[in-house]
Amino acid sequence: MKNIIVTGAAGFIGSHLCRYLLKDKNNKVTGIDCFTNHGKDRYSKLNMEELNKSSRFQLAAEDLTTLDWKKYLADDCVVYHLAGMPGVRNSWGSNFSSYVTNNISVTQRLLEACSSLSVDKFIFASTSSVYGEKTGKVSEQETTAPLSPYGVTKLTGEHLCKVYEYNENIPVTILRYFTVYGPGQRPDMAFHKFLKAILKGETITVYGDGTQTRDFTYIDDCVKGTASVISAGKTTGEIINIGGKERASLNEVIAILEELTGKKANVMYTDKQKGEPLHTWADISKAEEVLNYKPGTTLREGLKKQTDYIKKLYKYDS
Repeated sequence: MKNIIVTGAAGFIGSHLCRYLLKDKNNKVTGIDCFTNHGKDRYSKLNMEELNKSSRFQLAAEDLTTLDWKKYLADDCVVYHLAGMPGVRNSWGSNFSSYVTNNISVTQRLLEACSSLSVDKFIFASTSSVYGEKTGKVSEQETTAPLSPYGVTKLTGEHLCKVYEYNENIPVTILRYFTVYGPGQRPDMAFHKFLKAILKGETITVYGDGTQTRDFTYIDDCVKGTASVISAGKTTGEIINIGGKERASLNEVIAILEELTGKKANVMYTDKQKGEPLHTWADISKAEEVLNYKPGTTLREGLKKQTDYIKKLYKYDS
C-alpha cells in the first residue's frame, strides 16, 4: 500500500487530487488541512464529502505551522505539498505576513521534517506567477521575475525545495500550475464569481480591458499530470509546467459563459490590478516528455462542466 500525504487536501486542487489518487486501490491518502484559506464553509465541506467515505482516506484537520509531522510522515511515503496562501491581489501590505507563514515557513518545516526520512517523492505545487510578464510560450528555463508578493513567496518555496534537495537529498519535483479551473473552484476565483454573477444577474468586475490572456488548465487534466509524478521515472530535481489545452482572453471566456448560460453578462471594466501579468502561456513539452502529460479538455468543455456545477451549487435551474 502506497502511503501518500496531501497538504491542502480540502482545497480546490487538493481535494480533486485526493479523489483521483484513491481510484488506485493500492493508495492510502492522508489529507492535511486546517481550512485557513477557505474557512469551514460549505465549499470545503463539499470537497471533502466523497473523500470522507473512503476507508483509505484519513483527514487530519491540523495547523501546518505547529503540526507534529512525526505522526504522519514515514519512509517511502509520497508527499504532495499543495497547502499555501493563494491569491495575487491580497498579498500586498499587511497581508504579506500570512503569505510568508503559509507559503514559506510551513514549506520549510515540512522539508525539515522530511530530511530525517527517506521519502519516496516530494512534490511541491508552485505557480506560473513566478515567471512574471513574458512573451509567447514560457518554458521552465525562463528567468523567474514575479510581479507580486504572492509570486515571491512561491518562488521562495521553490528555492527552499532546491536547498533541501541539494543538502538533504530530498527527491523534490516542482510543478508550476497555470490558471486551474473547474468544479470545486474556490468562490473567490474568477470563473466561479463570473458564473454566479451571470446566473444571478449581477455585475462582473473585470480588472483591465479583458484582453489579457491566460493558459487555462482544466482541473482533471491538472490532477492527472500531478498524480503521474508518482509513477514517472526521472522527476527528482525537475521543474515542470502544468498548463492547459488552450488559452483565451477573459472577454472570450465571458462570451462562452454567456452562450452556456443563455444570459447576457453585465460587465464592469476597471483599472488593471498590480502584480498580474497580461499574458500567460505554458510550454508543456517537458511535461509531455517526463510525465506523458496530455491535457484533453477544451476550454468550452471545461466551462460547460463548471457551469453545471455552479448551477447545482446555487440550486439555479432556470
